Amino acid sequence: MSETESYPELGQVVQILQGREAGQFAIVIEKVDSRFVLLADGDKRKYDRPKKKNVQHIAFTSFISPEVQRSLLETGRVTNGKLRYAINKFVEESQTDLKKGDQLDGKRRCN
Repeated sequence: MSETESYPELGQVVQILQGREAGQFAIVIEKVDSRFVLLADGDKRKYDRPKKKNVQHIAFTSFISPEVQRSLLETGRVTNGKLRYAINKFVEESQTDLKKGDQLDGKRRCN
């Protein structure tokens, strides 16, 4: 695995795989070093109290929030509202994709 594949981007939505918050989504708000990132979701994990997580304990999604990424790069911080909005947007889009897939599968069975 190359360095870029195994390391998330700022503003990227990730799913937590290990620990008390397993199964939940969060956003990468800072890269600590080659093994750790800081995660926040704007709800239980606010921006000012992020969770330090080993990158091996999170699953990367392909969704990177441009609003969050831009805010972090321009000002060095992001509002909790923006974090919540980005996660909700990601969850809605992934559910919409699943529904489209289910409909396609249903049509195939009928034919």
